[in-house]
Amino acid sequence: MTQAARVRPYRAADREDLADICVRTADNGGDARHLYPDPWLMPALFAEPYAHLEPELAFVLDDGRGRAVGYVLGTADTRRFADAFRETWLPRVTDRFPEPQGEPESPTEAMTTLLYRPERMVLPELHAHPAHLHIDLLPPWRRKGHGRQLMDTFLHALHRRGVPAVHLSVLTANTPARAFYDRLGFQAIDVPDPGPLTYLGRSTEREEPVGRAGNDRRARERAEAAVPEG
Repeated sequence: MTQAARVRPYRAADREDLADICVRTADNGGDARHLYPDPWLMPALFAEPYAHLEPELAFVLDDGRGRAVGYVLGTADTRRFADAFRETWLPRVTDRFPEPQGEPESPTEAMTTLLYRPERMVLPELHAHPAHLHIDLLPPWRRKGHGRQLMDTFLHALHRRGVPAVHLSVLTANTPARAFYDRLGFQAIDVPDPGPLTYLGRSTEREEPVGRAGNDRRARERAEAAVPEG
């Protein structure tokens, strides 16, 4: 019998699935394989370094058959992560992705330039939100509650470590993603000249979901609390 999809810790065998999810959601939530001839470029920027440097904060959605179809990953300390990215991760990928010279002239060159600028992640306006994350789901697995499960797992892991708050960035044009983050309690952070991005942050404390689902959940919790033990 096939098991139900579940969130579990990342493991090394998920590496190719992680890369596949990353590139197939990298074009404003859609498939970016047509934009980057080397399919490992986007994972080298936004997925693999997190799984390599902080695997304890990497979680996947398992489809019930062992395949990862979504993930959430990130860092508890963005400044420390940026340093480790430059010192430990970048030397592992420079041969495959040489640093471009001059102004970028293609999507590949633009993204490769970012690869060599890990300090871009460290902004003073985000100091109160030291952690950051990336979350992606393949399209067939969206709008089924899995994104919230992934996010809850990641926030709980941060909270256990004593990390007070987390941030993320989203393309301003990606309105479905922004609506998802709004429902999870993320709020805009004012960052000067953010380019095409909007920065969002929230506490790692548990927050009630917005809307009817939140009301139903609170009702269930009150009912459970009213049942005597024994």
